[in-house]
Amino acid sequence: MNSYTKFLHLKQTLDFKHKSKPMNLKAEKLLEQIAISFANESPLTVSEAMALESIASPATLHKKITELISNGWIKIVFEGINKRTKYLVPTTQLNNYYVTLSKLMAKS
Repeated sequence: MNSYTKFLHLKQTLDFKHKSKPMNLKAEKLLEQIAISFANESPLTVSEAMALESIASPATLHKKITELISNGWIKIVFEGINKRTKYLVPTTQLNNYYVTLSKLMAKS
């Protein structure tokens, strides 16, 4: 087994043990975009996330955002006094999950 397939196997084991509802590929891709944008110090707004048509339609993306929030992966924050612009940011749960994935990558 090569390193990547070993990592995928370890990731499946981690995902199986995780308490929240499993996410589908569209939600996972959206979550990755949110995490990458946040890491680049440019968090996505809800509007920007819903415009990611390479992942899914705006209606589907809105549903996935709601699911990710309710499952504790992301949260909505406001910047300053402007309450109209909503930013999507990772939660501690997501950060911990990515730390665990990083360890699995090193292990494989």
